[in-house]
Amino acid sequence: MSVPTSESLWWRQAAVYQIYPRSFADSNADGMGDLPGITSRMAYLSALGIDAIWLSPFYPSALADGGYDVDDYRNVDPRLGSLDDFDTMVEAAHAADIRVIVDVVPNHSSNRHEWFQAALASAPGSTERARYHFLDGLGADGELPPSDWPSHFGGGAWTRVMEQSGPNAGSLGQWYLHLFAAEQPDFNWDNPEVREDFHTTLRFWSDRGVDGFRIDVAHALVKDMSLPLRSKPSLEIVVADGGDPLFDRDAVHEVFEGWRSVFNEYDPPRAAVAEAWVPFTDRRLKYARPTELGQAFNFDLLEAPFSAVKFRSIAEKCLSEATASGASSTWVFSNHDVVRHPSRYAFPDGSTREDLEAWLLSGGASPVLDLARGVRRARAATLFMLGLPGSAYLYQGEELGLLEAADLPASVLQDPTWFRTDHKIKGRDGCRVPLPWSATEPNFGFGGTPWLPQPESFGASAAAAQDGVAGSTLEMYRAALALRRSLQAEESLEWLSAPEATVVHYRRPNGWEVITNFGADDGQLPSDVDLSKVVLSSGEPAAVEASGGTIPAETTLWIAP
Repeated sequence: MSVPTSESLWWRQAAVYQIYPRSFADSNADGMGDLPGITSRMAYLSALGIDAIWLSPFYPSALADGGYDVDDYRNVDPRLGSLDDFDTMVEAAHAADIRVIVDVVPNHSSNRHEWFQAALASAPGSTERARYHFLDGLGADGELPPSDWPSHFGGGAWTRVMEQSGPNAGSLGQWYLHLFAAEQPDFNWDNPEVREDFHTTLRFWSDRGVDGFRIDVAHALVKDMSLPLRSKPSLEIVVADGGDPLFDRDAVHEVFEGWRSVFNEYDPPRAAVAEAWVPFTDRRLKYARPTELGQAFNFDLLEAPFSAVKFRSIAEKCLSEATASGASSTWVFSNHDVVRHPSRYAFPDGSTREDLEAWLLSGGASPVLDLARGVRRARAATLFMLGLPGSAYLYQGEELGLLEAADLPASVLQDPTWFRTDHKIKGRDGCRVPLPWSATEPNFGFGGTPWLPQPESFGASAAAAQDGVAGSTLEMYRAALALRRSLQAEESLEWLSAPEATVVHYRRPNGWEVITNFGADDGQLPSDVDLSKVVLSSGEPAAVEASGGTIPAETTLWIAP
């Protein structure tokens, strides 16, 4: 086992840039982003100033869930490239001093995975079926599913199969569990063969130079399948093994202790971060222990309104939790599963998730959003967040200030949620629209005709249109990430403003200060702030210089020591 060194702690305050490969850059003009496309944009990523890229799944897949239905965990989807292309991309990233994190999807495979195909071809009770959760149905002839569990994407979590062998061949037989789409059967993590196969997968990618792993739905692997199956609680807030039979079971930590042993076979040890939507802090922090994955996403800021009290209390809580777990905190506003945060911040204050869903169904027509305010708030929130100690996870396109593509027509939608909810929930396609690289090139420089159409408004936000333009969102991100890297300090801060203040002010141990005005009106700056030391503003620099001791509404300032 390797001994951790300072090199092994690179992730603690890293800026990690999430790439959704199909939507990043298309190298062969087939309309789908690919690995060579990522390699071709490595200079852009280097200039942005990130420390690592995180790749959403690039494995062979039928794309029933955007690549999170994996056919083969140790290969590349031929539409996205080859293993040689992957190696070339990793080499280019490392040459640019950028580390590589890949997504691992351990809760479920695709229904095209060789194991699941073998399970379908085998009889009930076989070793092939024991890798998944197959059960007899209820009712006189097994015509009812084994439980009332819902699928996360809508509908039920069980699908019945037509038996291919055994005495009931040719007839409807057992049911299999899928917490997500029917094309995503859940693995049985009580099966040692499943556990060992994922160890093989982790070593496969680590041997190819991968520096870390993002673990999808980390809290769902181990389930209570004892008969009779319990109903899922009506409320999501449950406690440990006495609550939900499907999520956050104590035994899942044995799985990740085994993964940590694999990670520590390498020098430096491979990093990992858990996607664990766990409502109780002490439960979520277990995934981040040094003996397990080392980090776990907190989505508190992602779910919070643009509010001084909320942002400060969340930062205080998360930094305290990180200290308790021995990990560093994680900060995130957007990813491939949520509406982009400039659009969220454009909603009227007090809006709910239901309001957001209704807006998506209206194609972005109702309510009419204050988009200028949304972008202004997003820029201020970003600088507030990038000043905090911990890891910053950025989603591709947020450095361009991209808004949600809410007006995608129904004919192009691909998210399984849209289909499994009978078109009641539009889903996540709007944040996955391919990036705009140039305002003047066909398809905004992405490549071929994109697999999801780009709105015309993307042209003004294209990377080339913002490159070198003072005050653009791209240049703000570049400046912030460069300063963040040069001003790294101990993982702590001192609050210089009152807890209820609208203007939030904190100082890092090296003297670097961050001030954010969350209010809708200009706010008063502390009398000892030297405006000549403002090195970065989320708003117009001239407005700060002419402010005469005030900070403009919804603006963040960075002040040098």
